[in-house]
Amino acid sequence: MLMAASAVLFALMAVTLRFATVQVSAFEAGFFRSLFGLVFALPLLIKPGLGMLRTRSFGLYLVRGTTGTLSMLASFWALAHLPLAQAISISYSTPLFVTVGAVLILGEVVRARRWSAVAIGFVGVLIIMRPGGMHFSFDMLVALAGAAFAAMSYIAIKYLSRTESPDAVVIYMSAIMTVMSLVPALLHWSWPDAGGWFWLVLTGLLATIAQVCMTRAYQAGEVSALIPINFIQLPVVVTCAWFAFGQTIDAATVVGAAIIVSANVYIARREAMLAHRAATAPAIAPGGS
Repeated sequence: MLMAASAVLFALMAVTLRFATVQVSAFEAGFFRSLFGLVFALPLLIKPGLGMLRTRSFGLYLVRGTTGTLSMLASFWALAHLPLAQAISISYSTPLFVTVGAVLILGEVVRARRWSAVAIGFVGVLIIMRPGGMHFSFDMLVALAGAAFAAMSYIAIKYLSRTESPDAVVIYMSAIMTVMSLVPALLHWSWPDAGGWFWLVLTGLLATIAQVCMTRAYQAGEVSALIPINFIQLPVVVTCAWFAFGQTIDAATVVGAAIIVSANVYIARREAMLAHRAATAPAIAPGGS
């Protein structure tokens, strides 16, 4: 339920962000998302106090904050300039990058079946982006870069969730991302009116609640079981974008998204099966000898 709530809230945030970027740049929207997110997250300190922020993992928090900032700014740019369904569909390549990152960063062994699924997933990305075609744009590359940085951020979250409380992760993330996003925001600054402030505050609120839900979901459950749930975000975005902006989803995006989702679900189930096999093998071996 937490992951489902996170997916729906992030979908709604994409819509409020689109309204906000009518008046301000994606970079400024990213800064205010982080700033208001920090403000909304601070009440999490009321009960445990500042002691909750004691950590020996500040370096990992910096990695999480840096990759999270880059992912956020790239994703906000894509959400502001691409059809929402297309931007969200490209972001679904994040789990594919997580698999690649597990090999390059963590040294995990990935065999032919999962590599095949990763390759098929990226075929889905190519179908959506159609490089060389008239619909291809720089904004699509930015969306893809956002997905890659998000993968690095997710890997950092999984490490942090082993020792850090989910509330501390959210507060540290919001604080670091606020500082890091300030400079690009100042370079593209414009003051919003009252309506713009409303959408910026709402974007920060939705993003903060969604982040809390996602962080707690990752701490409580297996990634392989959580990833497929995140895909309910697309139908929510498609529906909201149609009502709010008159946007529709084209056939290439539907086909590409379906391929990416299928590849991700296969990878998640395959990883769960291998993890179960590895966990049960030691217990079975002595009895069979």
